[in-house]
Amino acid sequence: MAPAAGPSPFTLCLAGDVMTGRGVDQALPTPSKPELHESFVKNAADYVAFAESVHGPVQRRMPPAALWGDALPLLAQVKPAATIVNLETSVTVSDDVWPGKGINYRMHPANVGCLQAAHLDVCALANNHVLDYGRAGLLETLDVLHRAGIRTAGAGRNLDEARQPARVVLADGTALLVLAFGCESSGIPAEWAAGPSRPGVWLFHDLSNRAADAVVAQLRAARRPGDVAVASIHWGSNWGYEIDPDQVAFAHRLVEGGIGIVHGHSSHHVRPVEVYEDKLILYGCGDLVNDYEGIPGHEEWRGDLGALYFVAATPPNGALASLQLAAMHMRRMRLERPMPADAQLLAEILTRISRPFGLRFTLSHAGLIALERSNAAAPR
Repeated sequence: MAPAAGPSPFTLCLAGDVMTGRGVDQALPTPSKPELHESFVKNAADYVAFAESVHGPVQRRMPPAALWGDALPLLAQVKPAATIVNLETSVTVSDDVWPGKGINYRMHPANVGCLQAAHLDVCALANNHVLDYGRAGLLETLDVLHRAGIRTAGAGRNLDEARQPARVVLADGTALLVLAFGCESSGIPAEWAAGPSRPGVWLFHDLSNRAADAVVAQLRAARRPGDVAVASIHWGSNWGYEIDPDQVAFAHRLVEGGIGIVHGHSSHHVRPVEVYEDKLILYGCGDLVNDYEGIPGHEEWRGDLGALYFVAATPPNGALASLQLAAMHMRRMRLERPMPADAQLLAEILTRISRPFGLRFTLSHAGLIALERSNAAAPR
């Protein structure tokens, strides 16, 4: 008798920072008041003008789905079981600008349809922009997203709520648990930490073993048999391919504690990928949606090349079956597939920076970047 087949993998779509505030919000159907409190730019509409200066006219009052451009047919083709992003903006009409923050992101609540258009299942909120318009802005963000049918993790009305994982039951009955938290290294102000009766984010001051164990304890308290767990982490600097040894140690401890997928973000470009104990660690997924078109600086990091990460994971522990990336490029405030040469360049970058972990990425004829794994990782 042939051995019984094991459980079938399911596919998740993961992405890094989705920044629908400021300039992107100005192109959507109901833009927020454009006043900004930045050193040089005082009107959010200027970011639309920056994009137009390099790529041509941007459609004003664009339909909510138009933001996703070429990503939507790709998502419809892949049909991921769930889609998880880091939503790096507040969704509010609050004018309570966080004092001294400098750069503040908000999207008008009436534009929430742009998030629904991509069928987002979970928005991680433990990041350095979700309280840009105060605690009132955070509370409105939570209310707007929940009314729109989008689950959240990493922020809440108090610490217990911020630590509560989002639960997504997939079509095959598998439950996905998403825990989200941030580290001060990503620029999250210490004052944003949630408290017993204070709204805020689940925030760690460092990446100690004690912090990792707190995440694992929260997972064990919420987990049911067969649940697959994702840890969505906002950590590290904006630029540079290097990753700190404490990030590696922290991610490993999470995997050893039962996390199936580590979903890292904060950097404006991709960072290395690792497979540890057969589990996927994404140290930085880069930006997917932002309003940086036409702003010079840091070109060597190719932050203009974002990606959708299609992760095939196998229950019950989330072991990696395959990883494919679809390179994306923001152009005129919408996502487009880049030129093949740029997709090839992204594959080469991922190969170079992930080489210490024994990984290689190749571009397929279909235009997707696929992970290839060797038997053993190269020494670090």
